[in-house]
Amino acid sequence: MSGKQKSAVTIFNSHIDAEDAVRELQKSGFDMKKLSIAGKHSGDSVSGNYNTGEGVRYCGKLGTFWEKVLEVVYGSALLIIPGIGPVVIGGPLVRWIISALDGAAPVAGLSAIGTVFCSIGIPNDSVLAYEMSLKSHKFLLVADGSAEEIEEARKILEKTKATDTTVHHS
Repeated sequence: MSGKQKSAVTIFNSHIDAEDAVRELQKSGFDMKKLSIAGKHSGDSVSGNYNTGEGVRYCGKLGTFWEKVLEVVYGSALLIIPGIGPVVIGGPLVRWIISALDGAAPVAGLSAIGTVFCSIGIPNDSVLAYEMSLKSHKFLLVADGSAEEIEEARKILEKTKATDTTVHHS
């Protein structure tokens, strides 16, 4: 094992395609504690994301999708991100964003998500593309792990209906 950390960021056009990819990664044995998902909240009138000790409940247009996905990743949030809008996030990305909001200096011109992506070694041009994907109501999966774990995840993700999968060195 090389010990080098990497991240694979994958873009999906639909929540169905993202959910299928999460299911494939879970079936392969990928550590769900290392998987994050983010997607722009659909604008319906009543929405929320809460945990009552019995799992996450998400009220809104994509409620069933978010509840299924947020059951298998660890941690969730519904954040209003300036420049992007309301975004539902699950997995380690939640902790990273909260840490960035609590103390890290934001990167000029980037959202909190963009700042986090920069902090884990993702180049600015890719960060801007990921922010634009979120603004366009696409879904991002972020897998983090060793070079070997991410190579295995990349192989699985490339067999899904992803529009793009890019591996970045952390």
